Amino acid sequence: MAFLNGKYRKPIIRFWQLATVIIGSAVLYLVAVYFNFFWLFGGMPELKAIENPESQVASEIISADGQTLSKYFIENRTPVEFDQLSPNLVKALIATEDARFVKHSGIDPRSMFRVFKGLVSSDQGTTGGGSTITQQLAKNLFQTRSDKYKGSLGDLPIIKTVIAKTKEWILSVRLERNYTKQEIMTMYLNTVSFGNNADGIKTAAKTYFKKEPWNLDLPEAALLVGMLQNPSRFNPRLFKERALERRNVVLGQMMKYGFLTVEEFAQNKLKPLALNFYIENHNTGPAPYFREVLRDWMKSWLTQYNQENGTDYDLYRDGLRIYTTIDSRMQNYAEQAADQHMRDQQTKFFTHFKELKMNPWVVKGTNGGYAPDPYFEKRAVRRSWRYRELKKVYGEDEVKIWQELRKPIKMKVFSWQGDRDTIMSPLDSIKYYNKFLRIGMVSMDPRNGDVKAWVGGINFKHFKYDQVYQGKRQPGSTFKPFVYCSAINESFVTPCTTIRDAQVCIGDWCPKNSTGSFSGQELTLRQALAKSVNSISARLMSMVGPKKVVEYAHKLGIKSPIPAEVTICLGTPNVSVFEMVNAYSTFANGGKHVQPRFVTRIENKEGQVLAEFPVDEKEVISPSMAYQMLFIMRGAVEDPWGTAQRLRTQYGLSENNDIAAKTGTTSDYTDGWFMGMTPNLVTGVWVGGEDNHVHFTTMALGQGARIAMPAWGLYMQKIYADPDLAGNERSPYRRERFYKPDGMEANLGCGGPKLDTLNTYMRPRVTDDESILF
Repeated sequence: MAFLNGKYRKPIIRFWQLATVIIGSAVLYLVAVYFNFFWLFGGMPELKAIENPESQVASEIISADGQTLSKYFIENRTPVEFDQLSPNLVKALIATEDARFVKHSGIDPRSMFRVFKGLVSSDQGTTGGGSTITQQLAKNLFQTRSDKYKGSLGDLPIIKTVIAKTKEWILSVRLERNYTKQEIMTMYLNTVSFGNNADGIKTAAKTYFKKEPWNLDLPEAALLVGMLQNPSRFNPRLFKERALERRNVVLGQMMKYGFLTVEEFAQNKLKPLALNFYIENHNTGPAPYFREVLRDWMKSWLTQYNQENGTDYDLYRDGLRIYTTIDSRMQNYAEQAADQHMRDQQTKFFTHFKELKMNPWVVKGTNGGYAPDPYFEKRAVRRSWRYRELKKVYGEDEVKIWQELRKPIKMKVFSWQGDRDTIMSPLDSIKYYNKFLRIGMVSMDPRNGDVKAWVGGINFKHFKYDQVYQGKRQPGSTFKPFVYCSAINESFVTPCTTIRDAQVCIGDWCPKNSTGSFSGQELTLRQALAKSVNSISARLMSMVGPKKVVEYAHKLGIKSPIPAEVTICLGTPNVSVFEMVNAYSTFANGGKHVQPRFVTRIENKEGQVLAEFPVDEKEVISPSMAYQMLFIMRGAVEDPWGTAQRLRTQYGLSENNDIAAKTGTTSDYTDGWFMGMTPNLVTGVWVGGEDNHVHFTTMALGQGARIAMPAWGLYMQKIYADPDLAGNERSPYRRERFYKPDGMEANLGCGGPKLDTLNTYMRPRVTDDESILF
C-alpha cells in the first residue's frame, strides 16, 4: 500500500476520478435516453411492446386440403418456429452475422472491434456487422430510427445515430432477458428482408427456391444469409456473380468457425446458385379471382368483428389464418381445363373472323347476316378505365381525350403465348383486348355449399373483372329448369306429362324455336328440356305465370332481381354464374338450399379461433321434387339429341355416374352457358365477350354446348382421374347415382328406354344444342 503514498498516488486518484466520471456519465446518459429527459432523445418502446414485439405478418389463405393458396400482405411475411429452420441456416447465420451469439448478452464488444479490424485490413467481407443479431432484431422490430422515436436531438446527423444505437443496446439487453437465444434467432429470421418482396425466411425460401425453410440445403442457406448484408446488392436474379461470391464468403465463414470441413467448403463453393425463383403477389398463384372476392369479404367481416369485439385486427399485418373451402387440386384442374378450352376457343374465334374479314364486334344486319358494329369503338372506350382517367384531366374536351387515346406508347399486352412488349395506342389496346373471349367457372359441393374451385377469367393480371361473382349475363336456356320446377310444383304436371310442340302466344309475345319451326309432336317434359324446346317453356310459363317463376328462382338461390315478365322463361334476366351454381345445387342436394360458403374458420396468428362458419341449409322444395328435376335434366346427357350427350359419347363421363345438365345460348350467340350436376359436385361455366356484340356468328361455333360445355368435360375428367378425389368409395367426388327418395320409380313411370325413341326432325347434328332467345 506504500505506493499509494508515493509518486503514483495522484495519477491513480485521477484515474479513478476520471473512470467514475465516465461511468457515471454513461449511466446518466443511458438513464436520460431511457426516460427521454427533456424530450431530447425520443421515446423508448414500452415493456409491453418488448414482450409482444410488433412485426408485419401476412395473413394466409389456406385451402381445404391444407395448402397455402396465397397471402394478404404489405410486407410478405409468414413466421416460422425455430424447429422449422434448417440447421444449415442457423449455422450460416451465426458464422456470418454473430459468431459469439450464444456467449454474449445482447451487446458484444468484440463485434465492434471486428468492424475496425475489417476496415484496417480492407477485408470487410468477413468481418460481419458491428451489431449483434439481438441488436439487429431490436432495430428491425422497434424501428428505433424512425420518426416515431425521434426527439429534439434527432435531426443532428451523428448524434441521432448514437442515440438510436444506444436505444438498440438497451433493447437488446431487455430482449435477452425476455427471450431465449433460439427465440431471438427465430424472430430475427422472421423479420429481416431478403428483397424481391420476400420478408422473413419462410417467404424467402419459397421466393428463391420454392422450398420450405427446413428443406434448405447448405448452398441455399448460405446464399440467403449472405443476402442479409445488402439484399439489393446481392440480388441473385440481377447480380448472379456477385451473389455467388457473397454466398462463398458465407461458406468460408462457416469453415472458419468449424461448421464446415475444408472438403465440404471446397465441394459446396463450386455448386451453382440453382435458383427456382417465384415472386408472390396478387397477380400470381392459384385462384386469384377468388382471392380478390375473399379480400373484400374479409374486410367487411373484420370491420364488423372489430366493432363487436373491441379488437383491431388488420388483414395485412396481423397474420390471420383464413381456412377456405377451395381445394387446391380441384382449383388446379379447373384452371387447367379453362386454360386448355379457352386457348382452343380463341383460336377458333380468331380464325372465324379472319375468314369473315371483319372485327369480332358485330350487329345483325337487315338481311339476316352480321355487319360491323359502328358504335362499338365509342362504347368500349367510354367503358375503359383510361377514358375515365383522361376525363378527370380534360373534362368535357373530347378532342383532347381522343388525341391522347390515339398516341402510340410502349406497353406489355396479354397473349396466349405469354406477355409481349409492343407499341400501340391506348385506343388500339382497348380494341385488342376486346377480341378475347372470357370465361367464368365455379364449382360447388351441393351437400354443404363449399366452393371448391373458382376461375373468374382467362388471366387475372390483364383481365381483373371477375366473371363468376361480378359478371351478370343472360343465362338463356339454363334458366328453364326454374320454369319447369314451378310448373311441376304448382300445376300438377310431371316429367312424363306430354305437351305439343306448337306455336304459343302469351299476349303479343309469340316465341319461336331455335329451328324456326314447330314439330307438332307430343313431348314429355324431359324430352322437351333435353331438346330445349322454346314452345314448351312458353306453355309452362302460361300455366304458372311469371311471378311464380320468379318466386321459385329466388327460393332456389338466385339473388339478383328478376322482372316478372313472360320472356324470362327463355332466360332474359341478368344473373351470375355463382348464383346459378348455387340454385342448381338445391336440386342436387335433395331440395335443400344451402348457403354458399368459402370460409370455414378464421384464426389469429396465435391459433385462437376468431370465427367458424357452419353449413347453413333449408329445405325449399321436397326431395321428390328435386329428384324429378334431376331426372328431367339427365335427359340432356342420356337421351338422343340431348344437348349435352357428348359428355357421354365423347368425354365418357356418365359411366357408373349420374349427370344432370343444361346448356344455354342467348340471342346472337352472345353468351354460352353450361350447368352440370353430379350428386357431389355442381359446376357452372359461362363463356362470352366483354361486350355483348363480341361473339361468334354461327350456331355451330357459338352454342353453349360448343363454347362452354367442353371446359366442364375437361374439368370432370381430371377430377375422376385423381385417385384421392374420385378413386374409391370413400373419395369425396367419386362417381355415383343421385339419391332417389323411397317409393319413387327410377324413370318416374315415363316408360324407360322409350324416352329415347323420338324422331330426328329437330336439327342437324352439328347444331344439336339448346334453343336461343329471339
